[in-house]
Amino acid sequence: MIPSRVEETLPELVPFMRAAQARRPDDGTWCEAWTVRDVLIHQTGNAEELARVLQAFLEGTPVPTRGFEREQPYRRMPDSDLWPAFLNNCEKLTEVAAAAARHLSPDTEIMWTGRTVTAPFFAEHMREELILHRWDLTGDDRTAVQALNEPWMTEHSVVSVGRPLLERGRTGLDLGPDGRIECRLRTPGTDDVVVSADTDGGTIRLATPEGPATIESDAAVRVLLLWGRRPADPTRWHSAAGPETLRQVRTLLGGY
Repeated sequence: MIPSRVEETLPELVPFMRAAQARRPDDGTWCEAWTVRDVLIHQTGNAEELARVLQAFLEGTPVPTRGFEREQPYRRMPDSDLWPAFLNNCEKLTEVAAAAARHLSPDTEIMWTGRTVTAPFFAEHMREELILHRWDLTGDDRTAVQALNEPWMTEHSVVSVGRPLLERGRTGLDLGPDGRIECRLRTPGTDDVVVSADTDGGTIRLATPEGPATIESDAAVRVLLLWGRRPADPTRWHSAAGPETLRQVRTLLGGY
């Protein structure tokens, strides 16, 4: 049984678990090259690392964020041990996030993967991971679309995660010394997400709608695009930008 405090902090945990447990560990997913088991391993490592970094900061001994090497111990685990490890790590993250809420100002800056974030980021980021990777398991079911449509998902993806999301994709672009790409991802009734890249780096921001959109879609699809994913129904997004621009945008938004 999942403690109520964990469900309150991570309300997307139970839907994620149900989706994962309804499938075989070796089933494929919408995340290329990952099975259901790979997704669970990734989530177990995410919960551990978010808790580890925040706990170390609380103790006054900050640590750098580890990369995907944090997942290796879980890859050696049998499925019977992996699920308890995942739930234990989520519970630990909940406890550390609660301690941070008690002892830190909400705007306290903490290092995470080469940038600063605030204390509330840690639980919120795990929530985003649960939503995104549940979609990897289920595709566009009602629960996934409703969660992806939440405005905080767009804001978190842009403000808290956006620049690292662009780095892998930017290296795949052949822009040349003076090349530059800028695109507007538009959901009617909301701010545009403006993404740009040149040889010096990439930027992502929210901005008032202006001029033509590069891609127009609902909010859920826009979040998927930011993370390098595509909806099962391609008619949910629209563009008049042309194939060359769309190829560049898709390369830039390669996700993880």
